[in-house]
Amino acid sequence: MVKIRLKRIGAKKNPFYRIVVADGRYPRNGKCIEEIGTYDPLKNPPLINVNLEKAYAWVKNGAQPTDTVKSILKRAETANKKESVTA
Repeated sequence: MVKIRLKRIGAKKNPFYRIVVADGRYPRNGKCIEEIGTYDPLKNPPLINVNLEKAYAWVKNGAQPTDTVKSILKRAETANKKESVTA
């Protein structure tokens, strides 16, 4: 099963994540199919940089996002809508 999940690349006590599409059988920081964004939880507000088109294309093709990635995608979507309204 293909999953959209977080891959930790940050140092000790300094988390930084990549949002990746990976086979569910691979380990968390193992091989991935495609990288679709990043997530930095230490910034205030957390910095989310994700390609929503690629994410939704993968979901449409059957990839299952984890609970955390679902909430990150929702936050990115609402932030994207706010930017388009103010511009």
